[in-house]
Parts: sequence; C-alpha cells; structure tokens
Amino acid sequence: MLDFSSVKNGSKTFAELAAGLTKADLYRQTDEMVDTMQESIAGAVDADVVFVPDDPQANDAFGKPEEVHLPWTLGHVIVHAAASSEEAAALALVLARGLPVEGRSRYEVYWETVKSVEQIRQRLEESRRMCKAMLDAWPDEPHLDVTFTHFRVGELNAIGRFLFGLSHNADHLGQLREIMRQSRELHPRA
Repeated sequence: MLDFSSVKNGSKTFAELAAGLTKADLYRQTDEMVDTMQESIAGAVDADVVFVPDDPQANDAFGKPEEVHLPWTLGHVIVHAAASSEEAAALALVLARGLPVEGRSRYEVYWETVKSVEQIRQRLEESRRMCKAMLDAWPDEPHLDVTFTHFRVGELNAIGRFLFGLSHNADHLGQLREIMRQSRELHPRA
C-alpha cells in the first residue's frame, strides 16, 4: 500500500506523490486499501458495527451540528470512507476526461442504517467495484494536464485526485483498528 507519510509531513505534495503513477497503479492501490480495510474488521460481529467507542477527540467539522463531537461507530467510519473514495474516483474521472471539476460528487449512506457486518463488508466491496469502474471509464489517454486546486492540498490532476481519496481512507485505518480493539475488550470473543 502506498505510504502517504511524505504528504502528511509536508515533504511532498500530492502532485509529487502522483508523479510517475499510472491508472494501473490506482487499480492496485484500490485493491490494497479495500483489502486492508477488510482485514482491519476481520472477526467483527454485528455488535462491533454499532458499538460507540470512547473517542474524546471526536470532531466532525463537516457533520450535523448535533453530531460534531459524536464518536463514530465502525459502520459510520466504513460508509464515510467508502463515500470519500467514490467521490475522489468520480472527480478524478471528470479530470481524466479533460473537464473542470465543479462542486462535489458525494453520496454517503446514512451511518445509522448500517447495523451488520454483512452491510459494512458489502459497502466496502461495492465501493471497490465503483471506484474501479470509474477508472475503467477513463479515456485511453487521460488528460493528466487538467488540474483542480484543492483548498487543503493544492493542485491535483486525475491521478492525484484519486490518490487523495485513498489517503483519506488511510487516515481512518487506525480508527477502524481502535474501534475493533475497544469493542473486543468490551465484548470478549469465545
């Protein structure tokens, strides 16, 4: 899996990280990310999906006002990460086709409807399929000269925009593992 630490510590930009990567690399990175997320929830039971962890640093600046400081459940993290990947893939497709990005392209399953391991595993696999399908829709010669300036990370072409979604998911891996750890501690397995 791609190491995003150089971008996180500011020693590289997303554009620099994306340089030299290809569409084939994005397929592989997508599989590696979803596989890693699936491994992070290995052994999960339905109680883990709705378990509310202790998270004193919970701060969803983009959430509903009443949910800003609400700790995220496993189901919440999964649907959020899937939506982020899909949005990144959709916007990367727009750029690859040579068009400007205008606005967002995001739909997130409402986390309160997600209550089972089957649902979160299905959501991850659906997201994998959707992201790879959007890569399939890229032209044979993507317009990698067309860019979009993201308010946090600067200029991104199609590859960089796709990577931004994977990076966002990488940011949630520790959270997934911590939720599983806390839930297993509270609900010991046989």
